[in-house]
Amino acid sequence: MSRGRVRRAAGSPVVATAAALVLLQAAVLALSLGCDAAAVTADAEPDYREALSKSLLYFEAQRSGRLPYNQRVRWRGHSGITDGLQQGVDLVGGYYDAGDHVKFGLPMAFTVTMLSWGAIEFGDEIAAAGEWHHTLEAIKWGTDYFIKAHTEPFVYWAEVGDGDTDHYCWQRPEDMTTSRKAYRVDKDNPGSDLVAETAAALAAASIVFRASNPHYSHILLHHAQQLFEFGDRYRGNYDMSITEVRGFYASVSGYRDELLWAAFWLHRATGKEEFLRYAVDKADCFGGVGWAMTEFSWDVKYAGLQVLASKLLLDGDPLGKQDRLVLEQYRAKAEHYLCACLRLNNGSNVDRSPGGMLYVRQWNNLQYASSAAFLRRPSSWPWRARRPSTSWAATRCG
Repeated sequence: MSRGRVRRAAGSPVVATAAALVLLQAAVLALSLGCDAAAVTADAEPDYREALSKSLLYFEAQRSGRLPYNQRVRWRGHSGITDGLQQGVDLVGGYYDAGDHVKFGLPMAFTVTMLSWGAIEFGDEIAAAGEWHHTLEAIKWGTDYFIKAHTEPFVYWAEVGDGDTDHYCWQRPEDMTTSRKAYRVDKDNPGSDLVAETAAALAAASIVFRASNPHYSHILLHHAQQLFEFGDRYRGNYDMSITEVRGFYASVSGYRDELLWAAFWLHRATGKEEFLRYAVDKADCFGGVGWAMTEFSWDVKYAGLQVLASKLLLDGDPLGKQDRLVLEQYRAKAEHYLCACLRLNNGSNVDRSPGGMLYVRQWNNLQYASSAAFLRRPSSWPWRARRPSTSWAATRCG
């Protein structure tokens, strides 16, 4: 059985930050492979350092709230500075989505998770390109907002703005006159997928800031653990509680993948066995080892968490026999997806365009291709080589 084949309706918005992530992931991957980043000529390699720089600059253009003095996109001004006022909370900040002015929590959180994962895996390459500080700023602009949105242990503000009215009005964010209504999830109106993805983002970011800002890292981890408890104790899809989001970022995959994803990130950030135990015990009933994946995206996290599980095996973490057996199942699913992406098996779960590019759906398809490419590259993963050896591929992809 395949997951992730549900097609979004025509007119669904493109994840704004996914466009930047496409460039960001491609640039970092190219730099980590040692591609020449010299000035571009007609016959030269593309300048991946510039691509990385422009991708991070894009995040500054998407900022909502009061902009800092060192804002590099000078034509942007303060905006959304009363967000949350109607509800009596401070929701100023975060990132706008696509070309509109809505702040959608689920894709924003996934973006920060992936930015953080990229910083963890490719910090040396990013620093060598002179973009480490900008990467930290991009992550922190998101995590600062997530902390604000988590106003109580079991309350999280999921969205600011209304997609329907916003999409009918073409304005600069500095001049917007559309609704800034805020929507929340809580014990009575759960949103396990949203809060678990936010927990994953905060846990991953806590690793990034651990050395340079340990106090902030601790704060991130505190919120991450509270949000994970919230999502696990009060289960439900966030788009069942906030119906306004269904036409834009419906949670097609449900919340179980996000809970597993968050558990793996919390285990990596804290080293606590309880999170690994959660991911192992719920591997089967939460679908972590059951389906052949068709995508890795803001909605469907299974392929990503399967790679995280695989890294535990490959990094030689001390594990019990039963844990290893379950993690091997995760690893088998990760390898099946990646082998299918590289045409190294007979997997029918991955579609391609006539030109050979990974194809999932018509809306912003490059996000799926770049996310799949990213999963090939985490350190200690066999796919880190430019191409796996023939013998290895025959053994693992046969």
